[in-house]
Amino acid sequence: MRHIDIPVVGIGPGSQPAEDDGAELAYLSMPTEMQTYSPALLPEKDELDGMDEALEALYRLKSVLEGFTAQAPPEVIDLAGLSGAERTVVGQMLGEGEVSARVEGAETSAEIQETRLAGVWRVRALGPHGGLQRDTLEVGDIPALLRNFAFANTFDEVVLDREIPDGVLNAPPVLVELADRASSWRPGEPAHVVNLTLLPQTEEDLAYLQERLGTGGTTLLSRGYGNCRITATRLHPVWWVQYFNSEDALILNTLEVTDVPVAALAAPEDIRDSAERLAEMLETLT
Repeated sequence: MRHIDIPVVGIGPGSQPAEDDGAELAYLSMPTEMQTYSPALLPEKDELDGMDEALEALYRLKSVLEGFTAQAPPEVIDLAGLSGAERTVVGQMLGEGEVSARVEGAETSAEIQETRLAGVWRVRALGPHGGLQRDTLEVGDIPALLRNFAFANTFDEVVLDREIPDGVLNAPPVLVELADRASSWRPGEPAHVVNLTLLPQTEEDLAYLQERLGTGGTTLLSRGYGNCRITATRLHPVWWVQYFNSEDALILNTLEVTDVPVAALAAPEDIRDSAERLAEMLETLT
């Protein structure tokens, strides 16, 4: 059997032409080193003098975590009433976790960062000119804004060329399969995964898939023992999911039909652990 090399076709910066209006999607940059756990930097007790609003928000977060159920919608804690110093303390205690995301849309844009506490997300909604409109903490497997707006300004079908370009062999049937699954998919159904790593794909195949599916306005990056880049395509609800090892080599390349790929979701058991960890942190401050 002849060995077939599967080339890596990026879906990051430089892989897509600029939009007609000159705007370009700002992608999350891949980390250059392994993500490792670092403990929360707890403030000294005397540093919390006058920080009542910050403590109140953290105790509210503790209550939400302890009452979390997988079936409940995400709960939001608004940080708008906190001073800049109080928000700094909250950010210092919660830190940054493994998953970050950016949503870019005509009406809705946001920067999203999971904290060190799995299932606790810092969501910063941005205005048309990048100004901060809303700053919140949200508890759930993924923030509602990302789930609701990941596929804003996308299309619902794929158009194939009457004449397939030279070198394109297996991309058309993959696109037909994705279009069929996407049209019939309903929220709550298991993800349908097309593993491109196991399919004989030419460079032209991957380029054609990328051209026809396009790149949407939502990108997620999940860091762990390697890195996983998750990018919404322009076909709802199809995601391009790429797993990289610690040496930044692509090891798994998939297309997934789902609301949000599981690699980005916080598990219910991790959220329960987060409740215990936050309770321990707050106990040391009192």
